[in-house]
Amino acid sequence: MIITMNKTRTRFAPSPTGYMHIGNLRTALFEFLIAKHEGGDFLLRIEDTDQERKVEGAVDVIYKTLKECGLNWDEGPDIGGDFGPYVQSERLPMYKGYAEDLIKLGGAHYCFCSEEEIEAQRKEAESLGISFKFNDPCKHLSAEEVQAKLDAGEPYVIRQTIKNVGETYFDDEVYGRIEVDGDVLDEQILIKSDGYPTYNFANIIDDHQMQISHVVRGNEYLSSTPKYNLIYDAYGWQRPTYVHVPPVMKDEHHKLSKRNGDASFQDLVAKGYLPDAIMNYIALLGWAPETEQEIYTLDELIKVFNIHRISKSPAIFDIDKLTWMNGVYLRNMDEETYYETVRPYLEKAVHGPYDLKEIAKIIQPRIDILNQIEESVDFFDTLVDYDLEMYRHKKMKTTPEVALKALKASKATLEAFDQWDSMDALHECLLALPKELEMKNGQVLWPIRTAVSGKQFTPGGAIEIAFILGKDETLRRIQVGIDRLSEIVEE
Repeated sequence: MIITMNKTRTRFAPSPTGYMHIGNLRTALFEFLIAKHEGGDFLLRIEDTDQERKVEGAVDVIYKTLKECGLNWDEGPDIGGDFGPYVQSERLPMYKGYAEDLIKLGGAHYCFCSEEEIEAQRKEAESLGISFKFNDPCKHLSAEEVQAKLDAGEPYVIRQTIKNVGETYFDDEVYGRIEVDGDVLDEQILIKSDGYPTYNFANIIDDHQMQISHVVRGNEYLSSTPKYNLIYDAYGWQRPTYVHVPPVMKDEHHKLSKRNGDASFQDLVAKGYLPDAIMNYIALLGWAPETEQEIYTLDELIKVFNIHRISKSPAIFDIDKLTWMNGVYLRNMDEETYYETVRPYLEKAVHGPYDLKEIAKIIQPRIDILNQIEESVDFFDTLVDYDLEMYRHKKMKTTPEVALKALKASKATLEAFDQWDSMDALHECLLALPKELEMKNGQVLWPIRTAVSGKQFTPGGAIEIAFILGKDETLRRIQVGIDRLSEIVEE
């Protein structure tokens, strides 16, 4: 029976191996966008038949990651649906039956060959310098011979049967028409000797049963797809629409790999990147919108996503571009949202009696990653023993001598200033000082900033920092600067 799929249905089917690889997450995003762009369903299926690779707690990581990214599924293990169960290990009993049906249809056979027999063929191919393709003698066994071996309890696998295929082809939404010589296809194992299905078989059965219309996966599966199609055809099932995507690369020659120390989604979040920014960025890895726009909400991506704008070329993961985009997201937040986002980082870094909301205001235009916050604001609690050479600034035209003069004058002015509850008033006060001293603004404000922060680079200038520190602490730090400069400047 051929099922016609009228509704767009996609599935994300990760293996629970412990973390979310950026390439996997991009695949999930593309599947989600394809489904939602067409008003269809996005399914979550856990493929856990490879028990050796299964990691405790990994399923929870998958749930948590997808939810953080806004990729909410319509059917899945936790919420159910009409096509469950949605965990492969809970579907085990049915795969064997499907494989036995495929045998009857001529698309598969029992194989009783030992590892030694297979290895002997492999070595022979090597000695002849030809690529190995197992020539299974078991597919020539009569029905009676097969039954006798089964009755005797001989161990077996179920292999795909491929014969007289000739030239075969399929259409891919990204790579176009793919033509393959059927004679080169190897007869893959469908059911292992332990009764478990291989990925190559289970995903076909599951996709058909769950009425998946679009299969999105890495382009490394292009070569396997003709074998999958033979199974679809043997059952008389409709083939899905194929969307094979290029890999996400570390550079021109290396794939992103957690094994090689490349960041997973969890790593990026831990480093201070926002899930929304990460998703926006990875949407543009191998896919291009029709305009120059780069910043998209998930809803906007749903509206504009077009399969045919997925590139055939590998996409290179550029951490600098992600950092830039993350900074845009942070700067575009409204004041309250931004404060709630950065507050845990501020609370970790600043323990003094300072207004964290004011600190949040001055860092918002200047911070690209949340993990930059602690280092950028730690001076509020502690004035470090900074290098006096920082007072020498060519652009600001300052020297230790100029700085000492500026600090003494600013201390006298600020001691008399009594409007510390108004940044505007403080701004007016300090900007009047350079005119009085017949100095440039930078010759006064740079020394003050250096004295109150002890840092070469700060979020916010002298006036903003002084306002947050308050009168007493500002004057104390300026005095420290005066004392230290007095030791090296001859007056």
